[in-house]
Amino acid sequence: MTGLRLGPLLRYVDQDTATVWLETEGPCEAEVHCEGSTAGGAARTWQVAGHHYALVTVVGLEPGSQTPYRVTLDGEQVWPLADSAYPTSTIRTLPPPEASPSGTEPFRIAFGSCRWAARPAGSRHDPVGPDALDALAQQAIAGGPLPDVLLLLGDQVYADETSERVRAKLAERRDVAKPPWDQVADYEEYTELYYESWLDPEVRWLLSTVPSCMIFDDHDVIDDWNTSEAWQREMRATDWWRERILGGLTSYWVYQHLGNLSPAELAENPVFAAVRHAEDGTPALRAFAERADADPAAARWSYRRDFGRIRLLMVDTRAGRVLPEAERRMVDDEEMDWLHEQVLDGGPGAVDHLLLGSSLPWLLPPAVHGLETWNTALCSGARGARWLGFSEKLRQRADLEHWAAFPRSFQALTELIQRVAADQEAPASVSVLSGDVHHAYVTQPQFDDLKVSGGGRPARVTQLTCSPIHNSIPAAMRTGFRFGWSRIGRGLGRALIRHARVEELPFRWRRTGGPWFGNMLMTLTMHGREATYVLDRASAATSAPDGTPRSGLERVFSGRLSGTGPAARNDG
Repeated sequence: MTGLRLGPLLRYVDQDTATVWLETEGPCEAEVHCEGSTAGGAARTWQVAGHHYALVTVVGLEPGSQTPYRVTLDGEQVWPLADSAYPTSTIRTLPPPEASPSGTEPFRIAFGSCRWAARPAGSRHDPVGPDALDALAQQAIAGGPLPDVLLLLGDQVYADETSERVRAKLAERRDVAKPPWDQVADYEEYTELYYESWLDPEVRWLLSTVPSCMIFDDHDVIDDWNTSEAWQREMRATDWWRERILGGLTSYWVYQHLGNLSPAELAENPVFAAVRHAEDGTPALRAFAERADADPAAARWSYRRDFGRIRLLMVDTRAGRVLPEAERRMVDDEEMDWLHEQVLDGGPGAVDHLLLGSSLPWLLPPAVHGLETWNTALCSGARGARWLGFSEKLRQRADLEHWAAFPRSFQALTELIQRVAADQEAPASVSVLSGDVHHAYVTQPQFDDLKVSGGGRPARVTQLTCSPIHNSIPAAMRTGFRFGWSRIGRGLGRALIRHARVEELPFRWRRTGGPWFGNMLMTLTMHGREATYVLDRASAATSAPDGTPRSGLERVFSGRLSGTGPAARNDG
C-alpha cells in the first residue's frame, strides 16, 4: 500500500470546486471522496526528484456548503489518519453571488508571516514562545471559530536557519563543514523543511480544513534574497548558489505556488502540463527555474483570488525585482501593469474590499523609511563615489530592502492605491496586508488631496502588518522600531531624506495601532461594506480538560477599517 507522506492541504476553494494537494510515498491514484455528496475528484501522482505528488481538483460541490472529505490512495484510505482525535477535515465553499462573502455572511481572512517550525540550532534570540498557527488549530479543535482563508505572507520555511533535527539529516548526506554548511543545499533538503513544518499534527489538520494562499519571502530561499545587484553578483560567484536557488524555486513551485492557482489556471499552465506528463518532471521544472532566476519576466509568482466582492492580489516582492541601480524596481514594468489591470478589472464598484498582499510592508516607521530612502540614493551615487561602498554594506547588513528602498515602485504602488481610493465608486476599504518585520502594527496614510469626483466617499486605506507567527526579534530591534515612530524618529527620517537630496513624499502616515511583539495572527473580517480586524497573540500553554497542555490565542487589539463607527487609534 502506498502511504501518505505529507498533506492533505486544502488550497484553492470557490463556489463549487476545490483543490487538495498531497505528497505520497510512491506513484498511485489519489482520490478525494466527499461524504454525503456526489462531489469528488481523482488525479494520478507525478514525480519530481524521486518524490511523488498529486493536486486533486474536487468538483460538484454545492455553493455555501460544508462538506467532510477523506482521501484514498489506490482505493485505500489514508486520511483521516487511523484513530485520529481531530475533527473531520471539511471543504467550505463560497456562498452563491446573492450571499457573497461581502454580503449576508461575514468573511474572515487570517494572516501572518515568518514561522519557524522549530527553533534553529544556535539561535541567540529570546525564547520564541508558542506557535500562533498551532494555537489557532488548538483553539478551533476545542470548538473555536476558523477563518475562511489562511494567508501566509512569506518565510513559510527557513532555508538558512535550520533546526537540530534538520541539521542531522543534512549531515547524513554531505559534509556540513563546507558551503552551504548547515543551510539547505538543494531540492531534497528543502523537502525536509516542509516535513518539519507541515507534519506538526495540529498544523497538519488546520491546513487540511482551511484553504490557504501563500507567497514566498527571503528566508524561503536565503536571508536578503535579491537585496541588490551587488548581492546577487556575490551569490552567483559562489559554487553552491545555483543548486540553492534552483532548489528554492522548484520546491516553492511544488509545495506552495501550485496550490495558489485555480483549476482553470492549472489547466493552462505549460510547466504543470510538462511535469505531469513526464516520467520525472525534474528536468522541465529545473529548466523553468533557471529561466525564472535569469529573467524575472519569465515567471509570474503573483496571483489573484476573488472571494465574491472581495479581491485579493498577492504581489511577488522577491523574485521579480529589477536590481541594476539605475533601473531599480521592486517589480518590473510588466508586473506593475498586470497589477494595475487586476486592481481595476471590472471597473468602478466591482469590489467592496481590495486586499493587496505583500510579504514586505509598504509603509514603514518613518525613521526606517527615511533610512532606506537615504541609503538607496547613496547607493546610486547621490552623494558621490565615496559613499558607495559604505552604503552597500549598510544595505545588506541592515536589511534595507523594503518598498521604501525601491522609490519608483513605492511611488507607483502609492499612486495606484490613491487612484482606487478616489474612484467615484471606490471600495469601502483598501488594505495592504504584510509581514516580514517580526512585529505587528497598523498604519493609515494621510492623503490630503484625496477627493472623489461627484462628492463620493473615498476608500479607507490601511496597512495591516502581522509578523511573526512563530519567531523572535532581538531586544535592540524592538527599541529601534518603537523609536522609528517617535517624533524624534520622524525628524531623523526627514533629515536623512534631505541629506540624500531626495524630494520628500507628498503624504505622511500615522500609526493607529502597535507596535506589538510576540507570536501573532491578525484576522480581517468583511461583512457587506464593513471591515474590522483583530490581532491575537499566542498565549502560554494551558491545560485541556484531559490535562494535555495546549496553547491559546488572546486578544491584543481590534479596530474598524470601514463602515459605521470610528477607526481604531493607538499612538501610544
